[in-house]
Amino acid sequence: MASRAIWKGQIRLSLVSIPVEIHSARNSGGRVSFRQIHQPSGKPVHYQKVVQGVGPVEGDDILKGYETDDGEYILLDPDEIDAIKLETKKTLELVQFVDAKEIAPIWFDRPYYVVPTDELAEDAYRVVRDALRQSGKAGLGQLTMRGKEYLCALRPCGDGLLLETLHYKEDIRDADPLFSSIEDEETDKELLEVATQLIDKKTAPFDASAFEDHYAAALKDLINRKMKSKKTPRARTKDDDGRPEAENVVDLMDALKKSLKEGKSSRSGATARSGAGSGSTRRKKAS
Repeated sequence: MASRAIWKGQIRLSLVSIPVEIHSARNSGGRVSFRQIHQPSGKPVHYQKVVQGVGPVEGDDILKGYETDDGEYILLDPDEIDAIKLETKKTLELVQFVDAKEIAPIWFDRPYYVVPTDELAEDAYRVVRDALRQSGKAGLGQLTMRGKEYLCALRPCGDGLLLETLHYKEDIRDADPLFSSIEDEETDKELLEVATQLIDKKTAPFDASAFEDHYAAALKDLINRKMKSKKTPRARTKDDDGRPEAENVVDLMDALKKSLKEGKSSRSGATARSGAGSGSTRRKKAS
């Protein structure tokens, strides 16, 4: 099944704007999923929201409740929450660059592939990709989507770019309470040497295909065998209920030079900003 973009917009690096699409890098179709079935009737099981002592309740009567330290719930109406949701923006601006190795694995959340919307956007796309690759940097920015704001890191991935959403600082638990009891003593040199040799012996290039999810394989095999067997109980249920064209960056070299010049001017205390508020400069298609 063809991949469907979950976000369409532009990546902006100062005066340079690159029209892109973002696709999930995770293959959700590779996992086996189930639906609960009521065996006597063969019908799917539905979940009903109930309140103890009241019974089933209507969705319109349900509010969001935030539990306080003293056991009370602060009640919020869904409209109040919707009112503070952020509007989806069509621009991901790279506001900072860091050494890619500085971002520890614990900060990464979900990976996404970033692709140019068309051939006209590929020139600028390749320049940013190669510049990140050569510098060993990752670009940081915030992406607003589905009412929320995501912290993102952009870095090279093969022939393209990989965007990874990052956890915010508040999302990561402090490790000190867990690690503080581990004594910081010098390791026995002989044991350390043996462990290092063992690691060196088992070192090889990373290849995810060398590892198999044995449970998933066994589950698929079980399903295939059950499908072929006429003795398998069955139930039949009824349901209840083009990449956009974008303009290319005009004169990419000129835009990059202007961006660099603008950055130098701001550092030297200059107050004038040449074309900073005019958006991205673009190039017309060659006829």
